[in-house]
Amino acid sequence: MDEAIVAKLSEQERKEYAAKLKAAGNTAYGAQNYPLAIDLYGKAILCKPDPIFYSNRAACYNALADWDKVVEDTTAAIALDNEYVKALNRRANAYEKLEKYSEALLDFTASCIIDSFRNDSSAQAVERLLKKVAEAKGKAILATKAKRLPSPTFVTNYLQSFRARPPPAGLEESAQLAEDSGKGQLQAGWNAMEKKTAIGYEEAAAAFDKALVLGDLGDLEAFAYNMRGTFRYLRGENIDALEDLTTSIKLQPSLTQSYIKRASMHLELGWLYLNW
Repeated sequence: MDEAIVAKLSEQERKEYAAKLKAAGNTAYGAQNYPLAIDLYGKAILCKPDPIFYSNRAACYNALADWDKVVEDTTAAIALDNEYVKALNRRANAYEKLEKYSEALLDFTASCIIDSFRNDSSAQAVERLLKKVAEAKGKAILATKAKRLPSPTFVTNYLQSFRARPPPAGLEESAQLAEDSGKGQLQAGWNAMEKKTAIGYEEAAAAFDKALVLGDLGDLEAFAYNMRGTFRYLRGENIDALEDLTTSIKLQPSLTQSYIKRASMHLELGWLYLNW
């Protein structure tokens, strides 16, 4: 049955055909022949756009885990009946499968209000989705939040907790190093740290980052990873910091500060996971 044939039918004939097609669709659905049921419900819709037909076809797509189609058909059903609870719940479930938690939460909430909170599963879904929405928003905020160094006092105290050392050989203030070289950036980072100010530490962190990008560090590569890892840790970038410190140790196993810093990070992260 196509649109041309339907157009020739009277309204009563369309209604009768739609009822027969729906019944046949229900039989096919019960037999789990979802492609046939989808076709039959689709023809019923041609005869008479009805929210139940759309919702039934959505149930077929639901069984096939075609969540986008579920959303499409339930949306059509809700457009025809905006208090159709079954369609709202079905669309909400599809939205949740698609990880569109805010949309799912809105549908489940609307369903609860229309149904006067009589459906326990819908009420539980609202509670579950509130947590998911909060978690998703929290992750989004953390992902976009600029990671900054803590106060200069904190950074100074942390750095001073390690034995004071002179600058590594080749980075002395007297060394004439090009600013656009990796070693030149290491020297600039070391000198910036000596300011012990917020700006100085930010400059140092940027310089150590740039030093590793520029490369050609020779024997100072392990030191560069140590310092970048230190400032990554101070910014809260723990995983990246651990990777840098591990690389530093591989390059120069005698660099004890990298071992100490990495060990303290493992202890701190272990405590956080245990208390999560």
